[in-house]
Amino acid sequence: MFCTHCGIQLGEPEPNFCSGCGKPTATGSARYDRSYARRLERPWQGRRFAGVCVGFANYMDVDVTLIRVLAVIGLFFSLGTGLIAYVLASIIIPNEERLPAGVPVPPSRA
Repeated sequence: MFCTHCGIQLGEPEPNFCSGCGKPTATGSARYDRSYARRLERPWQGRRFAGVCVGFANYMDVDVTLIRVLAVIGLFFSLGTGLIAYVLASIIIPNEERLPAGVPVPPSRA
């Protein structure tokens, strides 16, 4: 059996999550846990200013550079509305929860 997201071959018996991409497999999706749901939050790693761009990039699963370029274009061509939107997003979007000491931090997309 192969993962439908990344194409890597899964072991026997079929695991709940793919070892390559970490997404739930057909078996794992039947026991879906809300804690694995994608959340819009500002991570602690990879921030430049407030972490809004990294948060959106992680949420939409795209490269953070693309989001940052779009944010800069929005800041210059929106007559101040982009800056207001960025500040509001940094206030509204919650910070990522800190992990307890000793728990390895997953790599960020920055």
